[in-house]
Amino acid sequence: MSGGVVLRRAGGPDADEVAEVWLRSYSAALPTVVRAHSDDEVRAYFRDVVVPSRETWVAEAGGRVVGMMVLADRLVSQLYLDPDWRGRGVGDLFVALAKERFPQGLTLWTFQVNTPAHRFYERHGFVAVEHTDGSANEEREPDVRYVWRPLP
Repeated sequence: MSGGVVLRRAGGPDADEVAEVWLRSYSAALPTVVRAHSDDEVRAYFRDVVVPSRETWVAEAGGRVVGMMVLADRLVSQLYLDPDWRGRGVGDLFVALAKERFPQGLTLWTFQVNTPAHRFYERHGFVAVEHTDGSANEEREPDVRYVWRPLP
């Protein structure tokens, strides 16, 4: 499934590929969600903010970035896969890494329309704990907060 994939911390040279994975994934997974930022703004954000100052991880296969995850303490703030790499175990690797990094528990947000993400996270033990109308996110899109807590 995920053979040949290596997870590693992202560095400055990865920023462009990380942004491109995000853009492709967002477009494929969330076609009805209006993005709050242009492609160039997204690229600049990953280059200037995310990769240099956040705990950013990449999944690399065949010398190219095929997935990305950003952790902010116990928050999985981003997890996106190249559309061609969905369903191949890469997301499972990222979630296992996040749980290893923060064994005390994790939280994340996803849009309510992203039912494949709901199934994915629920399969990994995350539980929906809050639904909102989206007024607190940039896209103004209803979302859901998920929490994972380790078993006692």
